[in-house]
Amino acid sequence: MQNSVTIKEAQKKVDDWINNHGVRYFNELTNMALLSEEVGEVARIISRQYGEQSFKEKEKNIKLADELADVLFVIICLANQTGVDLTAAFEKNIKKKTSRDNSRHKKNKKLQLGIVKK
Repeated sequence: MQNSVTIKEAQKKVDDWINNHGVRYFNELTNMALLSEEVGEVARIISRQYGEQSFKEKEKNIKLADELADVLFVIICLANQTGVDLTAAFEKNIKKKTSRDNSRHKKNKKLQLGIVKK
């Protein structure tokens, strides 16, 4: 059985890691640049694994899970240093999407074309 971590616990783990292993949080602008860089690495993997591009020899051991975790780490850093409670923000966002998009996607003909009926 895998350990599960709540978002609140993840925010605490990142903060603990920064305080115990780092010197301090990078400033917000640096972390935004790092986030862009990490998202680019995810895009590179997706384009090669699921798209039409192929991996270069040196890229074959790069794992999507590792790169997604890097993105999550930087997002948590940004949340921590700007005082965002990601649990509360996520719950609020889900409520907003549920209210706003309750049936919108089900009515989207473009999405329906991709549905395989059994």
